[in-house]
Amino acid sequence: MSLKAPIYSNSQTLSSASLASNFSTTSQLHSDYLIRPIEADDYEGVVATLSVLTKVGQLSKEKFSSTVEYLKKHSDIYNTVVIVNQAKDNMIVGVGSIFIEQKIIHECGKVGHIEDIAISGEEQGRKLGYHLIKHLTEIGSDQGCYKVILDCAEKNIKFYEKCGYTNEGFEMAARF
Repeated sequence: MSLKAPIYSNSQTLSSASLASNFSTTSQLHSDYLIRPIEADDYEGVVATLSVLTKVGQLSKEKFSSTVEYLKKHSDIYNTVVIVNQAKDNMIVGVGSIFIEQKIIHECGKVGHIEDIAISGEEQGRKLGYHLIKHLTEIGSDQGCYKVILDCAEKNIKFYEKCGYTNEGFEMAARF
């Protein structure tokens, strides 16, 4: 199973409103790492990285590919990015998403929701999660969100506070 990500030059047009490499958080990353939009060819690396976070389930390459294409078609709402380690043959080592919700409240404002943050085990402790959260937060800000929110386990609260987030409530869920 290959975890390699496609190689992109700085001159290539990026999906997700060309958001990936234009943020100041990307420039703060070590030069071995690059944050860029997810691509259909990222299947193995994304699935492996997300499995650090949760059970991914039986996901075919075709379903993954069609989902990525859907996300790209709706890049005004969905922004999923990956972190690649260029020193390790462009291995995907991180993944995260922000989706933009159009609201009626706050003068028809927008809210960004950060979801599915995962950093591969061998890359944890290198501040990649911090850079990923900052990058996604900046996407929300640039998309005009009046706030960006996320849910996390209690054990992760301190990490998200370091990223500039405050604990403002509780998560409720109905699972199906």
